[in-house]
Amino acid sequence: MRYPVSNLGHGLQTSIGDRDAIVFDGVCVLCARFFQFMYTCDRRAQFHYAVGQSPLGQRLYGALGLSQEDLETVLVIRDGWIYTDLDAVAAAMGALGWPWKTLALLRWLPGFLKQPLYRLVAKNRYRVFGRREACLVPDDPLKARFLPEGRV
Repeated sequence: MRYPVSNLGHGLQTSIGDRDAIVFDGVCVLCARFFQFMYTCDRRAQFHYAVGQSPLGQRLYGALGLSQEDLETVLVIRDGWIYTDLDAVAAAMGALGWPWKTLALLRWLPGFLKQPLYRLVAKNRYRVFGRREACLVPDDPLKARFLPEGRV
């Protein structure tokens, strides 16, 4: 799914600005690996980041009507749109170079396939991949890539 950033309140729009961003569950091992992959492969430093448990992450999930406790979807903000679920992964991959951008084709899977597939992984991510006791603590170079109020 996708939502226009312009539908967010003024405060959230100001916090995001015109930046592309990824908001992820900071205690989920799978989500943290996705974040680390994106940070490593994003050679143009296009994306900024926020942890879902942060004040900004909590406000974003709440504004979209999503659970602020379960954080069962990564949020990808790109070109003025907020993507969720498998569309978020596709949007993030589409921003990367070859060969990763081919995974943007995931967006075109029919909803009856991609929604249940994403939900299955999301609901079982802690059991299968694990859970950290605390959110990631970024080093100084990485801190600069986090949105304001995007860290715990």
